[in-house]
Amino acid sequence: MSQDSSMLREEGNNHFKAGDVQQALSCYTKALKISDCQSESAVLYRNRAACYLKLEDHTKAEADATKALDVDQGDVKARFRRAQALQKLGRLDQAFKDAQICAQLEPKNKAFQDLLRQLGAQIQQKAAQLSSTDSRVQQMFKLLLDSSAPISDRQKAAQNLVVLSREDAGAEQIFRNDGVKLLQNLLDSQQEDLILSALRTLVGLCTGHQSRTMAIVNEVGMDRLCGVMGSSASTVSLSACHLIQVMFEALTEGMKKEIRGKDEAILPEPSRELRSMLRHLIDMLPASSVSGAGRDSAINLLVKQVPRKSLKNPDNSLTLWVIDQGLKKILEVAGTVPEVEGGPPLTDNTPMSCSVLLNKLYDDLKSDKERENFNKLCEEYVQYHFGSSDMESKLRAIQTVSVLLQGPSDVGNRTLELSGIMDAVISLCASENITHQQVAVEALIHAAGKAKRASFITANGVALLKDLYKKSENDRIRVRALVGLCKLGSAGGTDFSMKQFAEGSTLKLAKQCRKWLCNEALPPTSRRWAIEGLAYLTLDADVKEDLVEDKKALQAMFELAKSEDKTVLYAVGSTLVNCTNSYDVEKPDPQMVELAKYAKQHVPEEHPKDAQSFVEKRLVKLLEAGVVSALVCMVKQESPALTEACRECIARVILALVERQEDRGLVVAQGGGKALLPLVSESTDQGKIKAAQALAKITITSNPEIAFPGERVYEVVRPLVSLLALDCTMLQNFEALMALTNLAGISERLRQKIIKEKAVPKIEGYMFEEHDMVRAAATECMCNLALSTEVQKCYLATDSDRLKLLVLYSGEDDERLRKAASGTLAMLSGEMPELCTRIPDTTSHWLEIFQALLLSESQDLRHRGVVIIMNLMQADKSLSEKLMESEALEILSVLAKGDDPKQASVQKAAQRCLDLAIEYGLIRNNKGGVNGNTK
Repeated sequence: MSQDSSMLREEGNNHFKAGDVQQALSCYTKALKISDCQSESAVLYRNRAACYLKLEDHTKAEADATKALDVDQGDVKARFRRAQALQKLGRLDQAFKDAQICAQLEPKNKAFQDLLRQLGAQIQQKAAQLSSTDSRVQQMFKLLLDSSAPISDRQKAAQNLVVLSREDAGAEQIFRNDGVKLLQNLLDSQQEDLILSALRTLVGLCTGHQSRTMAIVNEVGMDRLCGVMGSSASTVSLSACHLIQVMFEALTEGMKKEIRGKDEAILPEPSRELRSMLRHLIDMLPASSVSGAGRDSAINLLVKQVPRKSLKNPDNSLTLWVIDQGLKKILEVAGTVPEVEGGPPLTDNTPMSCSVLLNKLYDDLKSDKERENFNKLCEEYVQYHFGSSDMESKLRAIQTVSVLLQGPSDVGNRTLELSGIMDAVISLCASENITHQQVAVEALIHAAGKAKRASFITANGVALLKDLYKKSENDRIRVRALVGLCKLGSAGGTDFSMKQFAEGSTLKLAKQCRKWLCNEALPPTSRRWAIEGLAYLTLDADVKEDLVEDKKALQAMFELAKSEDKTVLYAVGSTLVNCTNSYDVEKPDPQMVELAKYAKQHVPEEHPKDAQSFVEKRLVKLLEAGVVSALVCMVKQESPALTEACRECIARVILALVERQEDRGLVVAQGGGKALLPLVSESTDQGKIKAAQALAKITITSNPEIAFPGERVYEVVRPLVSLLALDCTMLQNFEALMALTNLAGISERLRQKIIKEKAVPKIEGYMFEEHDMVRAAATECMCNLALSTEVQKCYLATDSDRLKLLVLYSGEDDERLRKAASGTLAMLSGEMPELCTRIPDTTSHWLEIFQALLLSESQDLRHRGVVIIMNLMQADKSLSEKLMESEALEILSVLAKGDDPKQASVQKAAQRCLDLAIEYGLIRNNKGGVNGNTK
């Protein structure tokens, strides 16, 4: 066993020297599992610590170095590595002690002395900063506690406290000087500016610090924080919501770490605090004292914190706990009809937010038993209220069904099928009471989601909806009835041959929708319903054409998308997806179409105006109307209404907008590139792919440093690498490779980012792809990545065919592939002369391949060929002999004589080859010419 671990250690050492840190890490980890020798394990821990340092995982580096020191306190390498790790972790005092011991053990070691000097300077700087910060904190506290001080001075002091709290030293001083009590006083001050400053200061104290957060949660109390969040002042409510979000993040991130808090203190498990915080949020939902904005914030926090972030995590206990403790309270808010007295205050966004929360909870359930329990609780709640004799309770039941239909639709459909509910909906549509009519029509619209029910409603409810639309004197009812007709009229989807209504009816409905959309006298909710109608009707290409021609309607829609009414987001997104034809369309197999026709089965037909030429014209008109700025605003919305499905719609539309190369500059200039970055991490799986592909298209044709300025350019790498996957299309693979090639040519830091994302093995895989363009793009990408020493070292490994592949590709027919492969060879052979002697062993045709490069009609290929020959000759005399004995001598002689200025680089390199041959004594000068070998 010891022998096996020693072999693995040696293998790891070789990988580490070659720059393959991940492989070295793997070898050391395997060796540790089988090592039965304490001293051997100590060496392995020490080596693995070096790997973790390279990978910037400083916590693990410190842990491994400590394990090595537990065995041998005199292991100076392990101690030095721990000092480096501690320095990066900010534990400067401990790092200084380790560095001091290293310097005592080896006084002449320059690396130890340098680290000691660095740490001394950092400790002094930190002490000076703390001293300066302490006096500033005391000064601000004095002002804030002085009620006689001018309010402007107190406000300025509070704002300065916010700035200080964002620095580590400042946050620590505020916390240690009993600043939390002072901040509590500011929260109770009733002055909005001071409350906002207190909340923002608490954000600084809690960010990324679990121990402080736990202390603040317990000292300030969730009752006080929820009370502030329930405030009617929207800015205060949003700030309190942000603070609670930061607290959740600090506590949950802390649970994932082995050591919580910077001082390694043993902290209690924060799960109790987390559940207490969630319980307070649940209790806020039905409370009449909470403002509508505060309630929306509480729902938003539950959406973000309760469901699992990944279904790979098997623990959904938090979701089950929230369903058990709070589902009825969520349904109570969902069933509230704003126009009926007695319910808690709502905003226009609240019902949609409830739908999103219910849907998230339902999707997070793992088993049929859990889903059945959820269904049962919802059915019991609806039956209880529907069975009541008073109309208000029945309305609550129907409103709850509406919200469920927009969220977990399976649950909504089951509650809709409960005895008497559908009949009540139909009969209430004819009620003379406006509120009753509104609740019923909305339920009818949401109920028409399935084709089966849509056909039932077409048969039983269309006449009723038409009657409401034509005869109602209330625009709120008319617009909702119109949307119901729009939804039923679009039941055939994009199938041109499947139309529910008579020819021209959908165009009339769409015209009325546009008219209401542009009517600013109508309330925003009614105009939002008009967009909802267009979201259904724009499945018809005639409606799409009319809409993009109506610039006033487009701008009205975009203004609503930027407004505070978040419920409009999905409707706008769906409408734009339809107008840009960015939905997925599966083209049927022609043979299957013929069989279907023969069997007299229905065959879907595409509308003539859905042809590519029409789509391109629509895209141009949308760009001219300002669609990009609307999409950018939509992405920035902090609301549960910005669901993953909504984000997917936005990603699809932006991808369609950047399809034409000439439009990409405009999209980037208006913020479209920046808007894609959050979409690649927070969307559906398809949405992430679409957003990543749009990023790739922009990166291919734009300067990435301009399109994604500053640090944003580094955020582009991961989504591009994600497109190098088997479940992506060949086009997506190709565009990702092209984009990565562009990035890899910019800077070493970007190349390192690409390497860190483990892209190199994937790119190498695509170098074997059968498709010529993909194979060439992968080779071009590798050519740029080979500028990095880590990639260069991969080509030194003798156990792979990397070098052979480049030599063989240099002789392929595909010129683009030849350029990429020979360019990589030219660069590698120049940077690593030791590689040159291995080239003849790769293939017996190596000489023919390089001679073919020299004879190529392409100047680029000739230049690459001459540089490779020059590098081979500079590296090894015996290689020079082989080359001069071949036809290469004659070719080089001809190339060196050229007088074309365009060929100057080729001529110069060829002459250098001949000069080297003369130096080696392989040829001699003969009056300006050359003679062959004199041996």
